[in-house]
Amino acid sequence: MHPAEPPYFTYSRYLRERHGCTVYRVAVDAGFGCPHRSGGRSGSGCTFCGEEGARAPYQEACVQPFIPSHAVSALPHDAESLAPQVSNAVSFLKRRYAAEAFILFFQAYSNTHAPVQTLQRVYDAGLALAPFKGLNVATRPDCIDAKKADLLASYQDRGLDVWVELGLQSAHDETLRRIGRGHTTADFLAAHRLLTDRGLKVAIHLIFGLPGEGASELSATARWVAALRPDGVKIHNLHVPLATPLAREFLQGEVTVPAAGRHLDYVISVLELLPPQTVIMRLTCDTPRKRLAAPRTFPPKQVFMTLLTREMRARGARQGRLYQPGP
Repeated sequence: MHPAEPPYFTYSRYLRERHGCTVYRVAVDAGFGCPHRSGGRSGSGCTFCGEEGARAPYQEACVQPFIPSHAVSALPHDAESLAPQVSNAVSFLKRRYAAEAFILFFQAYSNTHAPVQTLQRVYDAGLALAPFKGLNVATRPDCIDAKKADLLASYQDRGLDVWVELGLQSAHDETLRRIGRGHTTADFLAAHRLLTDRGLKVAIHLIFGLPGEGASELSATARWVAALRPDGVKIHNLHVPLATPLAREFLQGEVTVPAAGRHLDYVISVLELLPPQTVIMRLTCDTPRKRLAAPRTFPPKQVFMTLLTREMRARGARQGRLYQPGP
């Protein structure tokens, strides 16, 4: 590791080493729903999930109207509907970050929640819009089966760097029930195996500060995840979007949200337990303030990353320092 690099394996470093230039992801909302929200985008779901379903803020002006649940098996999206999203994102990323190359990222909601034929049509339409170097697909464990895993693996044969971002959030089934997650750790392991058996890279999503969880629960989750030797991990500090079940619990005093100092301690403790070769793709959420009930005083992402690097160096901490490889 170069002395100037943070004491953890950043996603930007991975992309630079893999592609040899400045690469950013182009996030798109392809209209997919969620099997845990009445089949579409309305109704119940995870207690922390808002209407936007993790959509990138810069795409708000470009997305299509929500798709009703009865239409989920016949999504109308094609190159025409994805084109303005890609164009808008490329323009923004070039202007703000001097991006030189791009990865297509199906981000909002569950992006394998459709028949395989529909998925292939939507993925192909998006990939045709620019010379993308990779394909990232965010989804849930209960939206992966063998045929979908085969389809995702087929894009590797085209020379694309393919990642599947798979939501876990916690390795504790009690917590998953508490937040209405709609799957178990066993479901996650089954989906993870389907993907990794085909050589696909998997990034595991985790949320720090979930109801009922503290440092000991996070440590147990970190060790559970580390045993899988994950390709990547995405860390989110607990955010409470407005108009969600979690927001109602927060306003009733049933839920507390970690402040920046506590999240920083959580992140350091987990990074030290993860394998040193695991790519750290995210460290905090960046939900727009207008969507957010809490936290209201968390520092911007870049400020937090600077604080984290400074504190890890002061403590002599580094990713993988306490990692214990399995047999």
